Amino acid sequence: MEIVVTGRHTQVKQRFRDVVESKMNRVTAIAPDAQRAQIVLTHEGNPRQADTAKRVEITVIAGRTVVRAEASSTDEFSALDMALDKLTLRLRRTRDRRKDHRRGYANPVPVDLGVVAPEPEIEEEGEEEPNNSPAAAVASDLGPGESVEVQVGDTPIVIRRKLHIAEPMSIDEALYEMELIGHDFFLFVNKETGRPSVVYHRHGWSYGVFEIDTPENVKKAGE
Repeated sequence: MEIVVTGRHTQVKQRFRDVVESKMNRVTAIAPDAQRAQIVLTHEGNPRQADTAKRVEITVIAGRTVVRAEASSTDEFSALDMALDKLTLRLRRTRDRRKDHRRGYANPVPVDLGVVAPEPEIEEEGEEEPNNSPAAAVASDLGPGESVEVQVGDTPIVIRRKLHIAEPMSIDEALYEMELIGHDFFLFVNKETGRPSVVYHRHGWSYGVFEIDTPENVKKAGE
């Protein structure tokens, strides 16, 4: 497995690289098909955040599967240990889930909360949208993987937009991807309905799913 260690706002010392090399066998023991592991060490310079001054992000790629975990602590070594604990837990869940599917195990059915129609935007006449408005963040065309950031006026708010290309998937596949990256929600295109959708954790092993559509499309579907 290829191991890549990089630093953000900090220089990665050789000792940390050596510790990473020695501990990544925990990953290959659970996921022998892992091809690449990327470890990013970030230093937070704000003294008020001394308790989380060091953050370690670990991303493991095995074929088309991506598993990610991160943790923060006062030093990089304890942050590495915590991130590895999270990562190995997710890798075990992934391995066990594959075994359950082979045995015909049925995953819990997400709770369908229905169709949510977006509220219409109200445009005021006679006012031009400034270049540093939220609308400017989505005004330009983006290519796959490209991103753009726009600061809103004189505020510290920054809106970042990125185009991600993904194949439509089922709800079950979306739940699987959400568990791999360790997020509480996952945005996807439902291949059965063609709608942009979000799955999310509710509590325990209960999940929810939102689907987004326009009133026009809902009306057409009902005709």
